[in-house]
Amino acid sequence: MAFIDMSRRELTIKLVYYGPALSGKTTNLIQLHRRMQGHTDGELVTLNTRDDRTLFFDLLPLRLSVRGGLSLRVKLFTVPGQVIHNTTRKIVLQGADGVAFVADSRVSQTRANNESFANLRANLLDNGIVMSELGMVIQLNKRDLPGIRTDEEVARIRAKGSEPVYTAVALRGDGVAETFLGLFSQSWRKLERRYGFQERFGVEHDDVVESLSHALGGATP
Repeated sequence: MAFIDMSRRELTIKLVYYGPALSGKTTNLIQLHRRMQGHTDGELVTLNTRDDRTLFFDLLPLRLSVRGGLSLRVKLFTVPGQVIHNTTRKIVLQGADGVAFVADSRVSQTRANNESFANLRANLLDNGIVMSELGMVIQLNKRDLPGIRTDEEVARIRAKGSEPVYTAVALRGDGVAETFLGLFSQSWRKLERRYGFQERFGVEHDDVVESLSHALGGATP
């Protein structure tokens, strides 16, 4: 969960991108890294298998100062999509403050998406994390490919669930910043209820989201 250093007025939040293999989790982080040059605290770390899938995780630390003198660090991770690496997925989820579930929009990938989401629920449970206490968003990626769910189906998915749903073409960067800001916003609101950031630091939700939006070039959740 969030780490608060009162003496340094520093807050660290951990966000995880989860989803089936090759759904675009790593691509999201690569695009964010490109857009936030100057705010990253180090390089994007990617560990791949021979078939170019993420084996362990990507780590993209972001750092920026927000109104009120608070130093904010956001640590972004992805998990490996392959079932054989479930132990790693479970470890990466430990201490997560928010999760973006990245799904493949193609109808043919429905089973893989459903199985991965069920796996997310199980791993959160094993880690003692209550899903309702997490910031959570869903990204329907690969909207440029044939055989995808229609806009009408996406609208039904939005209406059916409680989590915000974003559409994306991560390879082009479309929807990437919006998904991230939405995830951060959801996570901050959940953490605010628990830790009272406004009272502790004098920083409001809108101020922090505005700072992140500026770093991303003016995107909105």
